[in-house]
Amino acid sequence: MNHPTANPNSETPLRPDLPICDPHHHLWRRPNNPYLLNDFLRDASGGHRVVSSVAVECGAMYRESGPPELRPVGETEFLEGIAAGNARADNPAAVAAAIVAYADLALGDGVAAVLEAHLEAGPTRLRGIRYSTMWDASDAFRSVERPGLLRDAAVRKGVGCLRRYGLSFDAWLYHPQLPELVELARDFPDLPIILDHIGGPLGLGPYEGRRDEVFRAWSANIAALSECPNVALKLGGIGSLRSGYDWHTRETGPGSGEMAEAMRPYFEFCIDKFSVSRCMFESNFPVDRISYTYVSVWNAFKIVARTYSETERKALFHDTAARVYRLGGEAA
Repeated sequence: MNHPTANPNSETPLRPDLPICDPHHHLWRRPNNPYLLNDFLRDASGGHRVVSSVAVECGAMYRESGPPELRPVGETEFLEGIAAGNARADNPAAVAAAIVAYADLALGDGVAAVLEAHLEAGPTRLRGIRYSTMWDASDAFRSVERPGLLRDAAVRKGVGCLRRYGLSFDAWLYHPQLPELVELARDFPDLPIILDHIGGPLGLGPYEGRRDEVFRAWSANIAALSECPNVALKLGGIGSLRSGYDWHTRETGPGSGEMAEAMRPYFEFCIDKFSVSRCMFESNFPVDRISYTYVSVWNAFKIVARTYSETERKALFHDTAARVYRLGGEAA
């Protein structure tokens, strides 16, 4: 996950006074590739004012035994332990102040027992469930086992259970699945839905060299989704390989100015359609760490946000995420 020559202090942080709630990062203990509390704190301590974060499921740290549907509860237990340890250490950033877990929504009504187990494991921090439905016929991308999951009757029953337990739904998909999410958002108007990584516009495989065409298709569906008032979205995730940029291949990572120019058309379109009250910048670390540093990506976000008012910037960097994930009010 580390860029070979990435230096977290290679850029001076812009606007270091601006409070940040990072609403999307992962923590895991994987063989030869751990990313734990100290790793995140090392990235986040480069000069930006990260005051809180949301830890999102990544299929790690599951229970090794017990009913298969309950094994993902191990990840919530793991993240609760991380958050509690961070609180005891009195770190300035409230890491994993909220947790987004995984549950197999294809269990339909049967997912209720899984949700209850997650809530027992994370009674004060669990905020929602992420259920990934990204699929593409090309082998250039990681995909779920079959397309159309958001239209599946059992999955929709599982989605209905989230409302009963006061949980939100994090959606992770590729841009061709956006129409499915529009349908879901319209059919569940009282369910808070958060779209991860601006809906995953693709740039590899059959989409390589077709960025303008992809943008047109993506933007039309983002505009339709913005008409659903129960949907918010995360501005980020562009450093992942699926986006088709060459940043991960370079001897040194890209500068924040170059990144801002690549991200600007997508982010400005999202902010125009959703408004700052439903948009939040995200790091997607350590996944996006392959392309750039934590300091440089938040600098890129701040460059994009220069044209917005101070109140709007506070919403994009902190207040919207804190409200959506129920972390409290505005940061001082």
